[in-house]
Amino acid sequence: MQLGKINTLTIKRFAPPGAYLIDLQENEILLPNKYLTPDMEEGTEVDVFVMRDSSERMVAVTERPHILLGDFAFLNVVEVNPYGAFVDWGLDKDLFVPFAEQRQRLAIGDRYLFTLLYDFETDRLFGSMKIKKVLTPCQDMSLEGQEVDLLICDEGKLGRNVIVNNRYEGLIFKDHQSQLLESEQVCKGYVAKVREDGKLDIRLEVPNDSRYDAAEQKILDMLASNDGFLALTDKSDPEEVRAILGLSKKTFKQAIGKLYKHRRIALEADGLRSLNNPRTT
Repeated sequence: MQLGKINTLTIKRFAPPGAYLIDLQENEILLPNKYLTPDMEEGTEVDVFVMRDSSERMVAVTERPHILLGDFAFLNVVEVNPYGAFVDWGLDKDLFVPFAEQRQRLAIGDRYLFTLLYDFETDRLFGSMKIKKVLTPCQDMSLEGQEVDLLICDEGKLGRNVIVNNRYEGLIFKDHQSQLLESEQVCKGYVAKVREDGKLDIRLEVPNDSRYDAAEQKILDMLASNDGFLALTDKSDPEEVRAILGLSKKTFKQAIGKLYKHRRIALEADGLRSLNNPRTT
């Protein structure tokens, strides 16, 4: 069973405080009486959130909080003290946000963006406003052109900051904001570019998939003139790629990623093979 996540556990036995649930390793945890329903019996599987109660004991609840471990959500501040703050995350016990995990002075009643983290040393959950240390730099070039889930965040100098697929840091430039965007809004978008620093340029409109850049067309032309096969892969030496195609290794990898996504080529162990798909216009 994992703190901060939804766990599927099995009812082993009932006792005056409630039902004791077990995981696959026979670890027990209490589901208090207030969460029991008439249809529950020994052997019943229950989806529960695992947390610590006010006495720091591990406990299971059937309520689902506003945020899970590693996720992001805007939450209301309900208390501020010299050690940190407490925010409402939808459970009886409020979530503690240590002072060291705050990026600005918090005010009771205001909403801010938080992530839920786990402290291995104390075996406790805590909230943090330092979301960038949780977000992962994106290295997946095949995401370009794909539809993604967006959580709209604050407006910066260049545009609107967004969290992409609950994992990556993205930006919608001001001149690409074709609709009014508000913080906390959840919507769909499209990856326009995977940048060198791992951040994503996001568009709200469907990209034009029929436009292939010069690098992609050069690869297609080379395949056509070599019986549909080219002895280059993403592991090829950069100098070999440059000698054959006149492209940098990065541009080559980005181009074959797009061609593969559009089913224009097959990626074989020793090279690229054309799938002879007619080009759309």
